[in-house]
Amino acid sequence: MYLKRLKDLREDNDLSQESISKILKISRPQYSLYETGKRDIPVDLLCILAKFYNTSIDYIVGETDIIDRYPDSK
Repeated sequence: MYLKRLKDLREDNDLSQESISKILKISRPQYSLYETGKRDIPVDLLCILAKFYNTSIDYIVGETDIIDRYPDSK
């Protein structure tokens, strides 16, 4: 699965692959495989990125164009 938005979100926030890989506690080459679609990114890492970028997993995977995170349920 190619997740173009992974790269877009990273670049929009002026971050390097190295800095994101440190947040995820993985190697930079491993993160690069996710960003290029050569390997599927695990859901737990998607959750971390969605929280970090303050967006939803649906936005990252292209299921919605709404970048805002879902409101917290009460």
